[in-house]
Amino acid sequence: MKKFLMFAALTLGAASAAPFVYPAAWFADPASQAKSGGEVRGTTLSDYKTLNPFTSAEANSLPQLMGDLTAGLFQQDPTSGDFIPFMAAAMPTVSNGGKRFTVKLRPDMKFSDGQPITADDWVTTYKIDVDDKVGSNARDSFFLNEKPITVKKIDATTLQFDFPAVSASAYSIMSYAPWPDHVFGPVYAKSGAEGIKAMWGISADPKTIVSPGAWVITSYQPGQRVVLKKNTYYGQWVHDSAGKPLPYLDTYSIRIVKDLNADLAAYLSGQTDVYAPTKADDLAQIKKAIDGGNLKSVLVPNVSPNSTSSWIVFNWNKSDDLFKQKIFREAKFRQAMSHIANREGMIQLALGGLGTPVYTSTYPVFKNYQFADTPKFEYNLAAASKLLSDIGFKKKNAAGYLVDASGKELSFTLATNSGNTVREQLGSIFRDEAKKVGVKVNFTPIDFNNLVDQLTSKGANRPFDAILLGLSGGTNIWPYGNNVVPCGTNLHSYNAPANGACLTPQETLMTKLYYQGDQTLDVAARQKIGQQLSKVEGQLQPVIYLVGTNFHVTYTNRLGGEFKRNLWDAYYGTRPGVFVTTYIK
Repeated sequence: MKKFLMFAALTLGAASAAPFVYPAAWFADPASQAKSGGEVRGTTLSDYKTLNPFTSAEANSLPQLMGDLTAGLFQQDPTSGDFIPFMAAAMPTVSNGGKRFTVKLRPDMKFSDGQPITADDWVTTYKIDVDDKVGSNARDSFFLNEKPITVKKIDATTLQFDFPAVSASAYSIMSYAPWPDHVFGPVYAKSGAEGIKAMWGISADPKTIVSPGAWVITSYQPGQRVVLKKNTYYGQWVHDSAGKPLPYLDTYSIRIVKDLNADLAAYLSGQTDVYAPTKADDLAQIKKAIDGGNLKSVLVPNVSPNSTSSWIVFNWNKSDDLFKQKIFREAKFRQAMSHIANREGMIQLALGGLGTPVYTSTYPVFKNYQFADTPKFEYNLAAASKLLSDIGFKKKNAAGYLVDASGKELSFTLATNSGNTVREQLGSIFRDEAKKVGVKVNFTPIDFNNLVDQLTSKGANRPFDAILLGLSGGTNIWPYGNNVVPCGTNLHSYNAPANGACLTPQETLMTKLYYQGDQTLDVAARQKIGQQLSKVEGQLQPVIYLVGTNFHVTYTNRLGGEFKRNLWDAYYGTRPGVFVTTYIK
């Protein structure tokens, strides 16, 4: 699911040179007490794959930290959900029946190398993203039902967006980060997609990296640490309500940890400033450390459900193993796998009782898109056995595993990313439950980057059986992923032939409903379309959704600059952007 994180902004007059100002009313602390300087210390579980914004697919990538989370034309106001201008100078002029948006850019914005940010940067970013030879994860955002959205430069400070149809997601779509035309444009003009894909690899010199957002990379040690410094030019047009430039911090450092246990240990020992707890045991250890005076931190459990879920996807494109391909394409098989998933057991054992069962791609935090009539194949081993019998697996071999009439064993390999102890537990629970009904699951944690490469591969013979991973993000406007639901999109991960074609009538209907809902501006009518889409998705079970974590918040007392408590949730978070308004107390 293409991730759009929306944060607060203030409506400004057209073409004003005044800086963007974060409103004081949103924050727990007065801006007058904020201090400038210092370092915030974070972590990441998986090493980074690239510095290239056009080839990066994983959440919390370095390009996302530099661009998507701190740059964009519009953002959402967490108090109302309304879109308001950020890099845009004002809300756009809308014409052509709601399909054309003319946007004036905020003047005097600059990249981290001091070059001005202009309309050319948005246009070049768009051109590279929509080039299918580049393979950008953002490409699907610029198409509605296979018809392109176009982005045109009117002049240096004016953009024109033309949509093929009205779209409830228009402001989200337009809110992509602009990457520098003066860096990428000449390479793309000379060498096309191959030139772009060769740029900004993980071994690139940090001095060559240019950022449009709050942070820019200053050093990277593979497997150890990344250091980002603030983009001082960002602070020329983004201020707090006391007039100080943002971000306050000088440095954002990220320690690369080997697993979730190491992540927690670093936080408990005071070596990092933020942690994302997922389990009751995490919360208990943090509370114990706080109560014992060994950790000076804020801890707020169960703020909301998270805008994320774990899931299992089966590969429908296995031309080298037609036996498995046939099984994976069978809806009754996937429904049986959903019955095998002991979601309550997963919540208790892997999440310590703090989580929510998930049955479709719309996360529980999006309450207006949870429907009672969505099919739910809940934990029921007898029902799973019946469905497997229906598709020919009626007997077991000497090892206790189901076989078909020819004696072919029902088995597959399930992979997840090594080091993520929660996913490793989820996979182990699923494997053990599957064995009870005679399904052999070879559960294998592997390197995260290899896993992503497998998941995003295309063609008739993709290199995996099943993958356990997670997605996060989406919007509260239309929370079905534009690069997940429609056929041919980048994360339509169960069926990804080279031509992007739908395989089943249900896929075709889901694609149709996705675009129909997105083109429906009336909220109630759009929700009814979502109800129908969720019903089709629930019956097809193209992805077996498992559980979602709850959103728990903890950070050290060193940090200030968070939203008022009543604004906290998993969608908007606890503070704007990536530490944009955070300061060291």
